[in-house]
Amino acid sequence: MNGDQLFITIIEVLGTIAFAISGIRLAAAKRFDWFGAYVVGLVTAIGGGTVRDVLLDIPVFWMLSFRYLGVTGVALAAVIIFRQALVRGMRTLFLFDAIGLALFVVVGIQKTIAAGYPMWVAIVMGIITGSFGGIIRDILINEEPLFFRKDIYATACLAGGVAYYLVSLTEAPIWVPQAMCAIIIVGLRVLAVHYDWSLPILKVDENSIPDDQQANDGSHA
Repeated sequence: MNGDQLFITIIEVLGTIAFAISGIRLAAAKRFDWFGAYVVGLVTAIGGGTVRDVLLDIPVFWMLSFRYLGVTGVALAAVIIFRQALVRGMRTLFLFDAIGLALFVVVGIQKTIAAGYPMWVAIVMGIITGSFGGIIRDILINEEPLFFRKDIYATACLAGGVAYYLVSLTEAPIWVPQAMCAIIIVGLRVLAVHYDWSLPILKVDENSIPDDQQANDGSHA
């Protein structure tokens, strides 16, 4: 394993821990048992990377090593042991979710570039890597996916990806665009929550919808 591969593996493991804890913490709030919490944490951690690798037609990362399943088990144990600190309060959930998001976007971009795809594909794959695990998690626990809400979430991933691209044009060392991408994502998430930033909600004037369409919509409810 060369230096670049080792660095990506370390980021993946750290991102797995962060996302697994965020998923397990939500499962705990829903009063899942230990196995259910582990499954939710695992899906949160590997869901986005799995979709990415399938789309890129490369070996699915977690099938190449047991470490990701093991790390999720460690995350579960950490939540069980330190549940007072990790389960209570939304700040803990937000912190781990933001860190996992940033790290996985970096991994998604880096792996896509290594597979020979252009930068615009890498940015899309970074967004998928960072967000799709959370989408699957929210569906499993019967929550509206954060990705589709007005929160600055996917937008933060996009901004981080664009920052990665712009900094990489300067021929700086590879860790510089990676760090900038992660900092932008975490920074935007923190600022968005602190200042209540959000994207405009798509609204439809119900009075403009024809009566027959409203009736049809109601008949399928």
